[in-house]
Formats: sequence, structure tokens, C-alpha cells
Amino acid sequence: MRYHNITKDDMLNGDGLRVVLWVSGCSHCCSGCHNQVSWDPAGGLLFDEAAKTELIDQLSQPYISGVTFSGGDPLHAANRPEIRELIAEIRGKFPHKTIWLYTGDCWEHIYQEPMLQNIDVLVDGKFDETQIDIKLHWKGSANQRVIDVPKTLSQAEPITPILYGENQ
Repeated sequence: MRYHNITKDDMLNGDGLRVVLWVSGCSHCCSGCHNQVSWDPAGGLLFDEAAKTELIDQLSQPYISGVTFSGGDPLHAANRPEIRELIAEIRGKFPHKTIWLYTGDCWEHIYQEPMLQNIDVLVDGKFDETQIDIKLHWKGSANQRVIDVPKTLSQAEPITPILYGENQ
């Protein structure tokens, strides 16, 4: 897996003060994307032990609410195996920190993905520049959804997502 940046003390990509891992690789290539440099799965830097240590050290800070995975797309085929392992490791080490993940995929296509069991909030859907609204919370366009994953998965029919928070 490759990445472009680890953002510290972020307040824009999820609830609370967060650390954000910006991965490389996205097949959605949305028009108007704010992070086109992250589309190439071979771009950026190798996510090695030093990068992992940096991420874990930031998560260890008591004032950090959790981690957000963004990009690119963490669910791009080049990222899934390592993201799956990293999310499981983070959940084990920091059970009280929240895990957010942004993807261009739709919930209805990925809700059976096993790694979702360890994710608190999923922001799904391709960015649509015709639906930009600067008043939206934690998402770039109105078509995207901020999904409460544990509540959604606890339903008898988890295909219908339950939205997170009040300002969706």
C-alpha cells in the first residue's frame, strides 16, 4: 500500500480531533476531486513501518478521537488487504477511538465487507461536483452519506444505512 500524507490534529475529516491517513489509489476518478494526485495506486510513498509507527504514535495521544482513512480510496483493490489489517490492529490497540473511512463505493455494494465490523463511520459515494454544498458536514457532495456502521450492521437487513449524527 502507498500513501500521500498523514495529517495530524485534523478537525475536518470526522468527528473530534483526528489523525488522517491519505492513501494512494482510486478508480472512481471523480470530476472535481480535491485530491487527484492520490488516484495513482503507484503514487506517493510506501506505507512502511516508519509510517505505521507515526500513525500509531499519533493515535496514542489522549486528545486524539480516532483515525480517518481517506485518499484516494482506502477500498481500492491495491489498498484493501493492508487497510483491513491496519484497521483490525488499530481497533485492537485503541478500542475506544473511532475509525472513519471515506470511499467512492456505495454501501449497498460493500456492506458485507468484513472490515466494516471494525469501522464506526463510513462516508460513501462518489464525489459529485454538481451536488457541492459547503454546509454539508463531513462530506463533499449531497449524494454522499455519512453512515453509522455499527447501528446499520445491527439491523436485521443491514442493506439500508442508518446515517450518523443529525446534520446529514
